[in-house]
Amino acid sequence: MLLGKRIKSLRLDRGLTQKELGDMMGVTKVTIHCYENDKRMPTIDTLIALAEIFNVDINYLLGTDYHVIADKDSKYGVKMAEEEIKFIKTIRNYDKLYDYLINDPKRFAELIAKKLR
Repeated sequence: MLLGKRIKSLRLDRGLTQKELGDMMGVTKVTIHCYENDKRMPTIDTLIALAEIFNVDINYLLGTDYHVIADKDSKYGVKMAEEEIKFIKTIRNYDKLYDYLINDPKRFAELIAKKLR
């Protein structure tokens, strides 16, 4: 999930410790640690508080900050995180790899997962 990564990145960008952010929100540094490591999901009220503290949209925190429309099909759209778009753009630089991904995405994911073990 991107939520934890984004919370941590925003906190560090502002020079806050987990304790300082927790104090601002009325929670413990352990709670912030759990959010950043995707061990605990914040409530909607907590997401709103985080968005206000960091001055970002909740969609950004959740990783759904871009609405992408499929080629030649304006009826289909999906929200994608910047990181996902960057991944796809990078894969497109490798023609054979990109073709393999497009033709058999499940097998492609299985090969990556096997390689990471």
